[in-house]
Amino acid sequence: MTPVSDTHDQEYPKLVLLYALHALPASEVSVVGAHIAACQGCRQELETLRPIIGSLAARSTDILRPSASLWDRLARQIAEKTGRETVKLSQPRSVEPEWLKVGAGISCQLLGIDTEKRRVTMLVRLAPGAEYPPHRHAGLEELHMLHGELMVDGRKFLPGDYLRSEAGSADRRVWSETGCTGILITSLDDALI
Repeated sequence: MTPVSDTHDQEYPKLVLLYALHALPASEVSVVGAHIAACQGCRQELETLRPIIGSLAARSTDILRPSASLWDRLARQIAEKTGRETVKLSQPRSVEPEWLKVGAGISCQLLGIDTEKRRVTMLVRLAPGAEYPPHRHAGLEELHMLHGELMVDGRKFLPGDYLRSEAGSADRRVWSETGCTGILITSLDDALI
């Protein structure tokens, strides 16, 4: 990695997110940390992400848990290679928080609202084949993909991808063939078009 400069490209939000998740390679942590310390925009981004990550960490791990069939296959392979007993998938410790249906095939879990800044942070899930209505962004919108594939005006976004949409921009077609889940930070004042 090269040192991050004071001018940012599309990579800097990803680096800040990876830093917040403690997912950067050890060789990059000090470089990115030093940049964040010197850059007000990156510090603000990090401060925005911290409560979201904290909220996710406090939630049930079921959204990160593999399916029972995948777990069984992996456990058998590991047991065969190590000569140890197969580890069974434990039952979830808690009930998954309720998803609120907000449209056909679209549901969300509210993580936080900033009424003063008119911003909302939420987990958003689209069912396979679901389409979000065309809309114009009243303010900055940020999407961090967690699962599945999302198409936005012909561009494909996969887990780990980040989409930043500026105020005044519009998304004409947002849909998912596979279904998807992401963290969305957006304005309370977006308008359908």
